[in-house]
Amino acid sequence: MNALRPDASGGQSASPAAPVVVLCCSPRAGGNSDLAGQAVARGVLAAGGESRTYYLREHCVLPCVGCGACATSAGHRCVLGDKDDAETLFTAMRGASAIILASPIYFYHVPAGLKAFIDRGQRFHAAVPLTAGGKGGDAAVRPEVHVILVSGRKKGAKLFDGALLSLKYFFEPMGLALAEPTLLRGYDAAGDLSADTTVGARLAWRGGELWRELAARKMVA
Repeated sequence: MNALRPDASGGQSASPAAPVVVLCCSPRAGGNSDLAGQAVARGVLAAGGESRTYYLREHCVLPCVGCGACATSAGHRCVLGDKDDAETLFTAMRGASAIILASPIYFYHVPAGLKAFIDRGQRFHAAVPLTAGGKGGDAAVRPEVHVILVSGRKKGAKLFDGALLSLKYFFEPMGLALAEPTLLRGYDAAGDLSADTTVGARLAWRGGELWRELAARKMVA
């Protein structure tokens, strides 16, 4: 298992208990989705906030074995919960003021590592009563997940649809709501996004705006 990788806090951050969590989900270190997540994190820090970045590839997440034990176990615990890092990541996300999830698109969906993590969310789905419509938590106060999907392809009408549907139903049982996603096309080679300074600046600006919105809504101190 891997230790957490916090960003250095900057500015006048006053809320170490509720950072913005950035989850970078590419198997390729330094790829375009990593750069996108890092740009948003810089914007949060520049606005005086705190962010904490996790690289999914650095954490062990075992695939769901489909045993169904989480449907009946105490607290809907997963039998794999003590064997890998999935619960560490779940705890970080559920304790955040907001979440940034940055991922590339592989074959019209997310990479294998993120799909394995999504499947491990079954225990939260098992915990939500059918009468709740699959949603956990109070919709009025649910932290938001800001998804950034990066595709090497420039075309494809449904390029992001499968990933967004899976992410929606992954986060809802945890009491987390999807915000409007950022969908980036045509960034394939490792340096493509870093060469696009306009997009990098826009992502950093969005990070700053996110922290200011959270402060205004008193979701951070």
